[in-house]
Order: sequence, then structure tokens, then C-alpha cells
Amino acid sequence: MKSIFTIPALALALAHGYACADSIDNTKQGWNTSAELGAISTSGNTVGTSVTGKIDSRQELPDFSNEYILAGYFKDEQVTNDDGEKVRERSAQRYSLSAKTAYKLLQDHDKLFALATHVDDRFGAYTRYSTIGVGYGTQTYQSDTHTLDVEIGPGYFRGANSTGEIENGLIVRGAANLKWKLSDNAQFSQNLSVERGTSNTHSLAETALRTKINSTMQMKAAFSVRNDTNVPEDKKNTDTQTSVTLVYSF
Repeated sequence: MKSIFTIPALALALAHGYACADSIDNTKQGWNTSAELGAISTSGNTVGTSVTGKIDSRQELPDFSNEYILAGYFKDEQVTNDDGEKVRERSAQRYSLSAKTAYKLLQDHDKLFALATHVDDRFGAYTRYSTIGVGYGTQTYQSDTHTLDVEIGPGYFRGANSTGEIENGLIVRGAANLKWKLSDNAQFSQNLSVERGTSNTHSLAETALRTKINSTMQMKAAFSVRNDTNVPEDKKNTDTQTSVTLVYSF
């Protein structure tokens, strides 16, 4: 199965960024942190627990922007083993972390950035996946209700798939982040990143809708898609996740 996202799609976003976009760029100097958490617990005929969480911490300085993200997801469910006993079993477990620093250029919203990411996915097509990269980012459009930010640059990845095979090599990374202010209390966002290498194209997209509960609390509904073009035969190319979380900002 081919990747549902490609680098040309990001190039199209760069070329046509002025046609659609979003704003609400109210980033304050200093630290801006948000923590989100969502959980589902079931009992009766189906017994299980799933938890998803994320901490996103951003630091705005006169010349630099820094961002640190830690996210996790796990799922336990009750299954019947070969002896007929009902036991709890882990069926999903994924952790990810990333760090990014960007140097602000003279032009507004133009930046040179460096980033590092790592994903540990116990049941994924890639059990470990790490990336480092550098590049250029800019905001191609800004209005009262829309912003569109894009990035592109080279990088290097190293990963281990579910069979234990190690893969590594150079990549070209592109990313786009669209925000759309629907009202004073609601915001739509679309994030997309693509890392294209010689052996695999790794894509990640998240579509989200946030609604404000009060000055510090929001409700977030999101749908995310992870895709790899080159996976072991017993694994699927695409993983999806639908979540509803509470987000606390401070």
C-alpha cells in the first residue's frame, strides 16, 4: 500500500498557501504549556482500559522558539487464554517524545530549525523510530481566522521494524500546520508531516477540533493517521486513532 501523503503534496501547500489558511497566533513570551488526557474504561461483556495523554511545552524567546512534546497511549483488554482463564493483556503501547528549536530570522515567522524525535511502539510496524533533521520554516498565510505554517529540510532516520531489522538513511522532511478559528470558543487544526527516505515514507497527520470550556480548559476531539509504505508482511501500513481528551493550559 502506498503512502497516503507525499512530499509533492507539501510542495503544493507551499505553492498555494495563500489560497487557504488560518490565524489566532497569540503566542506569549516565556513558557506556554498544555497537558491533555483521555481515558476509556469498559466492563461487563467487554473489559478493557485505554489511556492517551500528551504534554506540549513551548518556550518563546526574542530570538528562539523551543518546543518539547511527550505523548503516550496504551490499551489493556481482558482476553481468554489457552487454559480458559480470563486475563488482562496489553494490546497497545506507544510513547513518543520530540524536541525542537528554531532561530527566528529577520522576516516575521521565518525560522531555521533543528529537531529530534523518537517513537517507541511495542505493537507497531516499527517498534522504534528516531529522526533528526534541520530545515527552514515559514508562515505562508495569516489572517484574523487562519494561519498556515510549513517546514522543509533534510534529515536522518534510524528505526527497527517488528521483525528486528534495522533500517537507517537520509530523508527529506516536510510539514504543514493549518489552524482555523471557527469562533471565539472553537478552533480547527490540521497537522501533517512526511519523512521520505529511500526505503520508507513515514507520514503522520492529525485533524482536531478544540472547544473552550473556560480560560484554561478545553475539550479536544481528534483523528490521527500514521502510515509507513514499507512494513513487514504481518503488519498493516496504516494505523488510526480517534480520541476525545481534556486539555489544560498553563
